Amino acid sequence: MRTERQRSKHVLIKLQGRRYHKTESSIPTHALPKMKFAVGRTDNSHGLLIAVGFLLLNLHVLPEAEGKVRGLPHYMTSDVKEVAGKSFDYIVVGGGTTACPLAATLSENFSVLLVERGGSPFGNPLVTDKSYYGLSLVQTDEYTSLAQSFVSKDRVQNYRGRVLGGSSAINGGFYSRASKDFIKRARWDEELVKQAYEWVESKLVFVPELTSWQTVVELGLLESGILPNNAYNLEHIEGTKVGGTMFDQCGKRHTSADLLEEGNPNNIIVLLNATVNNIIFCNNGKGNESRACGIRFSKSDGSPNHIHEAYLSKPKKDSSTWGDVILSAGALGSPQILLLSGIGPHEHLKDFNIPITVDLKEVGQGVQDNPAIAVFFDTMPQKRLPEPPEVVGIADNFRVIIEAGVILINLNASRMRITAKMAFPASQGKLELNNTDPRRNPSVEFNYLAKEKDLEQCVKMVRLLHRVTKSESVSLFLGIKSKPQENLMPRASSDKELRKLCKNNVRTYYHYHGGCAVGSVVGEDYRVYGVEGLRVIDGSTFRESPGTNPMATLLMLGRYQGIKILEQIKETSG
Repeated sequence: MRTERQRSKHVLIKLQGRRYHKTESSIPTHALPKMKFAVGRTDNSHGLLIAVGFLLLNLHVLPEAEGKVRGLPHYMTSDVKEVAGKSFDYIVVGGGTTACPLAATLSENFSVLLVERGGSPFGNPLVTDKSYYGLSLVQTDEYTSLAQSFVSKDRVQNYRGRVLGGSSAINGGFYSRASKDFIKRARWDEELVKQAYEWVESKLVFVPELTSWQTVVELGLLESGILPNNAYNLEHIEGTKVGGTMFDQCGKRHTSADLLEEGNPNNIIVLLNATVNNIIFCNNGKGNESRACGIRFSKSDGSPNHIHEAYLSKPKKDSSTWGDVILSAGALGSPQILLLSGIGPHEHLKDFNIPITVDLKEVGQGVQDNPAIAVFFDTMPQKRLPEPPEVVGIADNFRVIIEAGVILINLNASRMRITAKMAFPASQGKLELNNTDPRRNPSVEFNYLAKEKDLEQCVKMVRLLHRVTKSESVSLFLGIKSKPQENLMPRASSDKELRKLCKNNVRTYYHYHGGCAVGSVVGEDYRVYGVEGLRVIDGSTFRESPGTNPMATLLMLGRYQGIKILEQIKETSG
């Protein structure tokens, strides 16, 4: 049996110089000098995982002490008294992937309060250190951990970010833009979209240095017919490519929170460890329609009944223009806050004795999560360093996305896997309240594979995944070429068997979206229907997950919509 180092060398010797004749694109030469053999990494991992236990015992993911936090910018605080009773031109609820570039952009001309229910990512190795990738999903609790776990009514485990930077602080850091078609369907300004992407990329995105496993997966995708070879590329194009990464060459993660540095520090306050309970409305003087004029919030680790308030500033004497409360709390948080604020289906809100502000039936409706199927390549868990995805296969007319990585399954072990995601599921679900505590998860059901179309697509996806796992490169690297390895990928041949496999093994890709969709809950200007002064700008407005991974487009969206709002104000003020 070859060692892992020998298998890696053998793969390279066998495949060096081979050409994929469909596109005449050779194996990417950038991968060859960057091979890192995992045999040394495996040996070091034992010490790493011991260190991880020591790290967690000392770190324990506690919330920051109240007030200014040492080492953070002066505009960040966790003292609610510094914000309570004050007024701002804009209030951004949520400090996640979209919120930070949005707040930074608005602060160029206006005062901005950003309220984040979690703590700071800065200086926290569970966020910043690539060696600890995935540990934030292993170590969770109800109110203070970096990630908040939830189980959908489909009985699928999932996570949401609870830290400044949101999911960009806990995910795999894979960066890839949306397709041109997605941008056209959104009716966005294509040139401004390009500028917003480039603004983000100039500050956060790096070219990854592929590990041995990522290189082998890249070759396996090409051998499986996922062509052409697009090498390093940020565009969403069919074939196999290397994407951007939020981890720099030193293994340090960069997050959307870094973009706050691009704002005006004199115009922005970031309140950490505070959860927004609901939105304050006042009469706009134009009949029955209400206007958002502030927020109610409480300390995340305190009682939700100990309420504080912050307000939108009234227009200046020479202007009639108000600012907005902008929800950017994510695909679970934004619809949840709307419901808690009395915006949603009347019958549902009545069950919780929530006064009706707007009877908007589509709030929480149409939520989706992309179904995924994963293949694990270790018959037993190993002690490898965790490894985020850096290579992707985009196949079947963009319908299937395939990535690979090494994930932690507990504090002492990791597993290698390849995962396929269904890009355009037809099945939809809904989000509703469980209770009126904003710190707790709402009820959500995604209805994975409920539509026949999705089951048929899943069968095709599994067959493609099977080809990748049986490719020459992957087989030689893992030393399983001569074995059927039924426990890794069952040799189900009939559609009926594969449909059963899909139903029994469906999992999340963590790309859930919807619940406040454009055209149903908000207009194309992202203003909530039936009320003034309130917008939603985040992934809850999407009807599909953009690109291979939505993070790039969510970052872009914050910058893009921030610029659009500044332009609108400029036009209004003449």
